[in-house]
Amino acid sequence: MADEVLRQRIGKVEVLTINRPEARNAINRATAIALGDALDELEADDDCWVVVLTAAGDKAFSAGMDLKAFATGEFPMTEKGFAGLTKRAFPKPLIAAVNGSALAGGFEMMISCDLVVAADHAKFGIPEVTRGLIAGAGGLIRLPKRIPTAVGLEMALTGDPIDAARALEIGLVNRVVPGASVLDEALALAERIAKNAPHAVRVSKDIMRQAAELTEAEAWVISDAAFGAIGASSDALEGAVAFTEKREPNWTGS
Repeated sequence: MADEVLRQRIGKVEVLTINRPEARNAINRATAIALGDALDELEADDDCWVVVLTAAGDKAFSAGMDLKAFATGEFPMTEKGFAGLTKRAFPKPLIAAVNGSALAGGFEMMISCDLVVAADHAKFGIPEVTRGLIAGAGGLIRLPKRIPTAVGLEMALTGDPIDAARALEIGLVNRVVPGASVLDEALALAERIAKNAPHAVRVSKDIMRQAAELTEAEAWVISDAAFGAIGASSDALEGAVAFTEKREPNWTGS
């Protein structure tokens, strides 16, 4: 794995660390490829049940696109979007451990994740309009699905950042903790998820994502079909047996 992205496996959880603190963890082409390749591998890895995405240092989760690299003709995109992430339908739970500011493309990476644990000093924003641009890596698509439309519009149209307390208040992040604790808290959340049946977790994520775009009647169709399939799985039987025997279940993912 390239030095731009570090990897660590802790039980069923993989930690991916963007490793460019000297550039405020801005994304260049090499970093986008490394992160995209890691996510491709983890998607196919049955021993990985949850992924945590974080960054080195305590100043920035990511400042977005590396403008110096862009000026030389580099584009930090792959077929899966900015940083190899923002157009990806990643099937496993993906948690952002936001160790500092998440701005522009860095913010769009963050909201490509399912859950967010943020440092109390973090800042969040899509300032592209202040540079004559728009947030083109998914910010204008995902933000109104995660927070009230009027709040998202204010962020998009003014370009002004918000702090961690405000982000928690509007439901943009799940937890706000001291900076030194952000990765530990994200790992605790990941490990809590990893205690559950992995296939049931992934199907639950998938249904919730789809349901946000469907009518209730349409959502019932996919929910009922998934419930039937999950109910016939080995893990569903194991869950019932483990409950009866008063022990922890031994999930196989089948």
